[in-house]
Amino acid sequence: MGVTVRELSFDYGGAEVLQGVTFDVPGGEFSIILGKNGSGKSTLLKLIAGILPYRQGHIFVDGYDLKRLSVSEKARLVGYLPQFHAPVFPFTVEDVVLTGRASFVFAVPGRRDREKAREAIERVGISHLLHRPYTELSGGERQLVMIARVLAQEPNVVLLDEPLSHLDLSNQVRLLSLIRQLVSSGLTVLAVLHEPNIAFLHGDAFVLLKDGKIRTLGRGERPWDSATLQDLYDVAVETLPFRDRALVVPI
Repeated sequence: MGVTVRELSFDYGGAEVLQGVTFDVPGGEFSIILGKNGSGKSTLLKLIAGILPYRQGHIFVDGYDLKRLSVSEKARLVGYLPQFHAPVFPFTVEDVVLTGRASFVFAVPGRRDREKAREAIERVGISHLLHRPYTELSGGERQLVMIARVLAQEPNVVLLDEPLSHLDLSNQVRLLSLIRQLVSSGLTVLAVLHEPNIAFLHGDAFVLLKDGKIRTLGRGERPWDSATLQDLYDVAVETLPFRDRALVVPI
């Protein structure tokens, strides 16, 4: 059923970050949040992930009121990849991914938990890193490990904050292909991306965020129209038709 956000507002110490945000994320699609730095994109994702508390507004994930769910229930419903992750202990890649099974584990991880962790590692294509210490990996490799960790949770909704950061072109292509596979299998994916060209080439639906508010589209307006993007990013761009979308070129 996806994600439903209604009249959501949020502030940090009195500084308003989100104001009356309302939008829908279709179930089983790849939706992308676009907007300038500081527009509230990462904060919005953390709120949907249940990491930040909110007082004003409502968030429903697959029909469940987020405020009524326990931490464990949220973890089984929503998988969240943060923009930054600082490694502390030299756990192996397998052990890091296995922590994604925390909501299913009562004492120690069982055979099924290890199987699910291995499946996630194979799905992301990092089996060769299985026994490597996480602290010794490159930034791109760590990103792939954390994505495997999210998949090991077996969530219905996957939230990704800048998932392509630190990834080279080959791994970007691999991850985007993986996202398409996840969506095809019925998962809902919502990601924050900085690169509109990648967004418009691969996304199904788009959430435009400007100054903490949803930038709604007018009649006949499309998210990749040059005037729309100039308003969203406050920078001059041209758009070139490509397939049924457009490529964005700064001018």
